[in-house]
Amino acid sequence: MVTQALISKSSKYQFGKFTLGKFLSLLMVSGLMYLLAHRSSKGFVSGELHDKEVESRHASKDSPTIRTFWRKPPKLPPRLPPNEIYKNSSILHHAPSSEWTSRQKKVKEAFEHAWSGYRNYAMGHDELMPLSRRGVDGLGGLGATVVDSLDTAIIMGADDIVSEASKWIEDNLMKKISEKGQVNLFETTIRVLGGLLSAYHLSGGDQAGGGDSGIAVTPNKTNPDRLLAVSKDLADRLLLAFTSSPSAIPFSDVVLRDRSAHASPDGLSSTSEATTLQLEFSYLSRISGDPKYDSETMKVLEHMRTLPTVEGLVPIYINPYSGQFSGENIRLGSRGDSYYEYLLKVWIQQENYRNTSLKYLFEMYTEAMKGVKHLLVRKTTPNGLVFVGELPNGRNGAFSPKMDHLVCFLPGTLALGATKGITKKKALESNLLTKEDIQNLQLAEDLAKTCVEMYFVTSTGLAPEIAYFHIEGNPEGGPDGGNKNSEYISDITIKPLDRHNLLRPETLESLFVLHRITEDPKYREWGWQIFQAFEKYTKVDSGGYTSLDDVTSLPPPRRDKMETFFLGETLKYLYLLFGESNILPLDKYVFNTEAHPLPVIRSVVQVSNTV
Repeated sequence: MVTQALISKSSKYQFGKFTLGKFLSLLMVSGLMYLLAHRSSKGFVSGELHDKEVESRHASKDSPTIRTFWRKPPKLPPRLPPNEIYKNSSILHHAPSSEWTSRQKKVKEAFEHAWSGYRNYAMGHDELMPLSRRGVDGLGGLGATVVDSLDTAIIMGADDIVSEASKWIEDNLMKKISEKGQVNLFETTIRVLGGLLSAYHLSGGDQAGGGDSGIAVTPNKTNPDRLLAVSKDLADRLLLAFTSSPSAIPFSDVVLRDRSAHASPDGLSSTSEATTLQLEFSYLSRISGDPKYDSETMKVLEHMRTLPTVEGLVPIYINPYSGQFSGENIRLGSRGDSYYEYLLKVWIQQENYRNTSLKYLFEMYTEAMKGVKHLLVRKTTPNGLVFVGELPNGRNGAFSPKMDHLVCFLPGTLALGATKGITKKKALESNLLTKEDIQNLQLAEDLAKTCVEMYFVTSTGLAPEIAYFHIEGNPEGGPDGGNKNSEYISDITIKPLDRHNLLRPETLESLFVLHRITEDPKYREWGWQIFQAFEKYTKVDSGGYTSLDDVTSLPPPRRDKMETFFLGETLKYLYLLFGESNILPLDKYVFNTEAHPLPVIRSVVQVSNTV
């Protein structure tokens, strides 16, 4: 009404004709304009800018000037889509430390829920079938979930679970080892032996190598001497795979009760399995004072040094009878992955020999990563995701744009190789990074982005076991992940037989390492989104979590299996991702390929514990 009076066509805005009513109307409008201008000067804050605070209510109360009266509202930045927010970390939501503590607590609760299902329905078996509510022995019957979970429980301070798992190991595991039949050398080493040795260290058994973990040792919850005794008994039987083989390459299978070993039915060993044993056995030599464990397993890597490679890359099969590679299939997924991981990690573990007798390991790793960049790295169309493909028929064969979820270990390994476990900031300040280190760190971040998009492109927000990528000249046809809102829906194909999710840890492992090294909060945020998807779609009310058959369907069909690595790796990496960086620092600890942390060996003195 006031506005209408002022802009009436009959009004000529002549001062001499101004009435009292019009004057009062103009005064009211002026007052309203003043209030609006004055409020805007106090600052309205955009909802997108989570890390900006509204100006203090205790700002100056002086009377506004004419300049303040006419001040325009502040110009706000444009709203960014989610992908752009992640690219601009300066405006990324920085959750307060209390929020990450709360999220870490949620992960601990998930671990306790997973353990409760296992304890109630499968205690002593290798794995839980949470839907059937029963146990299954697919890893030799050594109670693999118990051992795989123990150091996770220690790290999380889940004391009741530590006590339950430790008691079961002390009462049952030695007997099972002496009675059980065939086990796989690799799986038993990384899960059972690695779990025992990590728990031994974190329980305070390794006095000379302890003190750097940042984890409080809870007395009387575990028996370190018993853990070491069981470790030695198991390792002595597993050594038969090495000493029975006619070459430096161990047989793949061991019969525990018979103390014998033999090759797989096809006579071959997986390259990754034969070369992913050294961290565990070397550390056992360190704490037992017996060099035989380190000596036998290191022969494998010394032999690998003599074999021909394709720019540092190797086929995924090797013959233990001849000691030579079999076939030409090159990939960083199954049967190839952890070979490259352990070239770096064994070198890191043996600090005193990095520049002497074990320098060749880092040289092999460096050559292999150059080969990866030259032969296996590609970008997708249309949106340029960076991924690592395969050469199923060797260097001269066709390139396959296929990438296993297992390959998502690589971003973490590349980052670790670049800075050797210290932060990027510290490495740059100390001028420790070469041009190649910086390139590898960038590749690590690019690949981590791709691994995360393998989750976000699906209907469930959980990654498939295998993905195919669209590349120029070879558009891989097939169904997408189901999330039509994903920017990368046209870049990724998920074939029907590859849609399952086994609760794998590799992407979370890399997010953990990259957050520690780059200190970029986006890696935590991505990890939180993945955890929420696990909670929403894989949690079983009666206890435990289950694998899925199809991550592209809603609701996703369930597979009825909780792998041991969900407790041993997936939840452990999530917990550490949300925690403080002084817990198991990456320049003092190396994680085996089953996420069991072992200390970097800094002293040449071998410490012997009498058991």
